[in-house]
Amino acid sequence: MATSNKSSREAKVRVARMEAHQALQAEQIQRRKRDNLIAIIAMVAALALAIVLALTVFSGKDSTDTASDATASASATATDTAAETNSPTVPLAETAAGKTFTGTLSLNGQPLGVSLDGTAAPQAAAVFKSLADSGFMTGKSCHRLADSTGFGVLQCGSLKGDGQGDPEYQWGPVENTPADGKYPAGTIAVARANTTYSNGTQFFITFKDTTLPQDTGGYTIVGKVTSGLDVVTNIAKAGIADGATDGAPSTKVTIDSFQLK
Repeated sequence: MATSNKSSREAKVRVARMEAHQALQAEQIQRRKRDNLIAIIAMVAALALAIVLALTVFSGKDSTDTASDATASASATATDTAAETNSPTVPLAETAAGKTFTGTLSLNGQPLGVSLDGTAAPQAAAVFKSLADSGFMTGKSCHRLADSTGFGVLQCGSLKGDGQGDPEYQWGPVENTPADGKYPAGTIAVARANTTYSNGTQFFITFKDTTLPQDTGGYTIVGKVTSGLDVVTNIAKAGIADGATDGAPSTKVTIDSFQLK
């Protein structure tokens, strides 16, 4: 009888140990699942943040903002909800369709030769020809410089020089965007915020071959620098404020004039 009781106790101990081991395994499995879920959520959040930064690279604080910064950065509240219609004062695309405008953009007293393509981007060419003719760009700043691997832009033309867009001057659509997202050095493109009708007065010049996301419509290539790109390259060499890779240029950059014919 004693032997039987002993065997029974040992069996109960084995069962208890087994159940404890199974419970521990179940807890470990749940913990791994929980840890894996947390890791996946973190990865998704990181990916989403990277996409947002890339897509806003050009909007920055601006409704019409770089190359996002990636990422285009970039955006003004007023232009984030822009309807698919142009502001009343935006010129018609027909005024530039089929035309090529050439001229000079002067930054800090240094001239760049530029050319705008009204065949590939008639609406954008019409806008910037109008802004040049009206003298809007004179005295405006280039408030943003971004310089990193595969991404180099100087962004200019904000109404108040702070990267904000003008809610009274918005237009679209996006035109002449590269399917591969490649904007070669010397490209002049239009900055915008989150919609394809949030273009405005801001533009950016790439001083190195730059790749930008195209999944939300991309950024209109309106023209190119035909001479003097070294002016922008030298601005980039002077660096960015506080040693950042995206921010205000260390050297203040002002548009002296923008003339097209």
